[in-house]
Amino acid sequence: MQTLETTLSPLSDEFRANTEAMQHHLDTFREVEQKVLDLAETARDKFTTKGKLLPRERLNRLLDRGTPFLELCSLAGYKMHDDKDGSMAGGGIIAGIGVVSGIRCLVVASNSAIKGGTITPAGLDKTLRLQQIALENKLPVVSLSESGGANLNYATDIFVLGARGFANQARLSAAGIPQVTVVHGNATAGGAYQPGLSDYVVLVREQAKLFLAGPPLLKAATGEVATAEELGGAQMHAELAGTAEYLAEDDADGLRHARNILEALPWNEHRPPLREPHWQEPLYDAGELLGVIPSDPKKPYDVREILARIADGSGFMDFKPGYDDQTVCGTIRIEGHSVGIIGNNGPITTAGATKAAQFIQLCDQAGTPLLFLHNTTGFMVGTHSEQNGIIKHGSKMIQAVANCRVPKIAVVIGGSYGAGNYAMCGRGLDPRFIFAWPNSRTAVMGPAQAGKVMRIVAEDKQRRSGIEPDPNTLDFLEQATAKKLEDGSTALFGTARLWDDGLIDPRDTRKVLALVLSVCREAEARVLRPNTFGVARF
Repeated sequence: MQTLETTLSPLSDEFRANTEAMQHHLDTFREVEQKVLDLAETARDKFTTKGKLLPRERLNRLLDRGTPFLELCSLAGYKMHDDKDGSMAGGGIIAGIGVVSGIRCLVVASNSAIKGGTITPAGLDKTLRLQQIALENKLPVVSLSESGGANLNYATDIFVLGARGFANQARLSAAGIPQVTVVHGNATAGGAYQPGLSDYVVLVREQAKLFLAGPPLLKAATGEVATAEELGGAQMHAELAGTAEYLAEDDADGLRHARNILEALPWNEHRPPLREPHWQEPLYDAGELLGVIPSDPKKPYDVREILARIADGSGFMDFKPGYDDQTVCGTIRIEGHSVGIIGNNGPITTAGATKAAQFIQLCDQAGTPLLFLHNTTGFMVGTHSEQNGIIKHGSKMIQAVANCRVPKIAVVIGGSYGAGNYAMCGRGLDPRFIFAWPNSRTAVMGPAQAGKVMRIVAEDKQRRSGIEPDPNTLDFLEQATAKKLEDGSTALFGTARLWDDGLIDPRDTRKVLALVLSVCREAEARVLRPNTFGVARF
């Protein structure tokens, strides 16, 4: 591979301006994350009084010490539904990929320190996405459950599609992917089916309560009077109903049971041996990634500067570099994992689309995972492009992206506009994982262009109707449209709606990619033991 040489000057005014702009976006993102942590911390006394651990403490005790944990969709639902200031982001769930008793797992913890861990529509969307990740990547699921169930203010938005979460649990079990649930508190009505559909259930004595109808509803519906312990206590479920396999004395003991369950599984024994990769670190400092992307989105830059800071030894095998330089294709390694790269130095032209489609098929043939680095205004428009078949060639690129069989990973590092988002494997094209930098933007088109389009359309319509256009009205329409697109294209807006699996610090890009590539590689090698209906209690 060719060793990439940088042309960036970290001491230049432009580099410093780029770094300051990126740092501002990063600080905004971190401030929101901290708000969520601070709000959860206000519940500490309440949890301590009851002898409970806070949700993040449970998570930390569950995971193997010193192993990486990649949190996913941390800001789902940001400023949506009941979240007025961003402090309730996360959808009532803390989740990510971590290691438990030496086994890589998807870990999901109810964030019961915030509104009792109740689930909003964003929380449901997050749950479904997490289940998709577990199934695609063959990851055991460990759930730390304590939730008030669906947020009743949005029950009509959750109820029908909520069944999909249960169906996914049944299908995970049938696929041969074990699910372990520790119930730390209440699990009522539909929430009781989450542990019920798990393969292993641990209940915490005198804290866990599972019932389809709690004491008040039972009395209202049937007149029967029963205590919560009689109706759904942990000991009853462990000794009479048989809903639980293990009874824990407290939160910490419940986590010990979960770790023991994972430790007893021969999960890693059935995984074919994987080659231990060896690699060389990039030649350039990852910290310089903060200054690569221009603070002015209209200014061009070379995506190879990103590659030089994430690739092993800064090596890159450039594919057809002289054919079209606006769509960059080629191969790098990240911690020993071979990866096919598609990046943007500008709009996607007809030549760029055909080049990318061919490269995708070559990667599919070789079994090489694909990494898409988004920074494009979309497909090139104009008479020349249309006459040269941009629709035809662009369609073939999208077709290649949609149908290739190798793992696809995407990182939105700049703009991702129009059909360029589709061609670069945006959320709708089902990437195995997709992340975004905090400066990134995703929209149907740029705000300024959208405003001008609406102005031109409105002006033409008025003239056809014999009305003299009012410049003030057109100015207002143009500005309002641009602002709406501007506000609706930010990284925080997109991550709130799960357009990505989380925002990441640019400096962590290599680490994140190495982890998910390792997850994908293990999934490709693993052979599961599926059955027809999943494991059931009788």
